[in-house]
Amino acid sequence: MQPKTISRFAKDFALSRATLLYYDRIGLLKPMGFNAAGYRLYGEEERSRMARIETFHKAGLSLKAIKEILEGGENDSLEIALEERLIVLNEEMARLHEQQRLITGLLRREGRQPRYRAIDKDQWVAMLDEAGIDDAGKWRWHRAFERDNPEAHRRFLDSLGLSSDEIEKVRQRSREAVLRKVSRG
Repeated sequence: MQPKTISRFAKDFALSRATLLYYDRIGLLKPMGFNAAGYRLYGEEERSRMARIETFHKAGLSLKAIKEILEGGENDSLEIALEERLIVLNEEMARLHEQQRLITGLLRREGRQPRYRAIDKDQWVAMLDEAGIDDAGKWRWHRAFERDNPEAHRRFLDSLGLSSDEIEKVRQRSREAVLRKVSRG
């Protein structure tokens, strides 16, 4: 690949020239050099680095975190940054879900039927029944969900509008079933 000027390189990544100048200023992405006219040039190495920056940025990582990942012990830095981002996203999703439930409730109190409704427990059970899943199958599903991803299982149960007590009962029964299965064999 022929080196590209800043404008052409920016266009390839749907960025502004100013963004690339900022990335250079903070040391995130330096050009490979300059041409005779003094324009910044970007080659294959910079393209590869920019692709990684773009991916990490789309994942919601800060530019500071991205720079640390690209400059340092990448495996540890990357894993820590991604885990931290996942925690923040999970917390955000929980807050948004709570807002969704609140808004739905407010609309219903006003006598309005929301155009978008989250699926509640009764709807979910009805869909499983229609799919031919009996009670034993539903509990196998809960058991697998709790075993493989307990936090996602909790969030899912919460999304159905279950109380904290109901959620804990379902999770406890699921965990006990997992333990019984493990002890048998």
